[in-house]
Amino acid sequence: MDAPVEGNRAAGDSDEKPSPAVQRVLERFSGDVLSRHAYRGDDTLVIKREAVVDVCRFLKAEPDLRFDLFLDLTAVDYLPVEPRFEVVIHLYSTPHGLRMRLKVPLAGDDPEMDTLTSVWRATDWFEREAWDMYGIVFRGHPNLKRILLYEEFEGHPLRKDYPIDKRQPLIGPKN
Repeated sequence: MDAPVEGNRAAGDSDEKPSPAVQRVLERFSGDVLSRHAYRGDDTLVIKREAVVDVCRFLKAEPDLRFDLFLDLTAVDYLPVEPRFEVVIHLYSTPHGLRMRLKVPLAGDDPEMDTLTSVWRATDWFEREAWDMYGIVFRGHPNLKRILLYEEFEGHPLRKDYPIDKRQPLIGPKN
């Protein structure tokens, strides 16, 4: 496995034996898993962005895993650490009562990954929020536009380098 990710993220592999769900992912995608850890039954895999769609399809489709419920997608900005961004995805398997967290590190100068809307349609608005707030681009997204802010808003306000005193264009009534 690669070196552990620095910053506020988990520091590398867990010493404990991986859960059966994690073991299945490691068997299939060992070259795409950067690190793993578990805490109180919550498994976390840090995976390469190039593999995120394939890993998610596998987690959803495998009968003994069936992560059929997408719970959440968000992002974190670790400026000044590189990789600067991390997309965090929470999944749940209703048939098996399993939880899984996926983390996808993204470089500050290339914050892009493929959309997950082909796996779980519900990721649509979550990806739009991550784009709106952090500027993370989801390639192939069917409608990647602002969801919380107005279209004329400049920048992405949850980035740590967003200027707190920035004035935004005012939107007035149309005459």
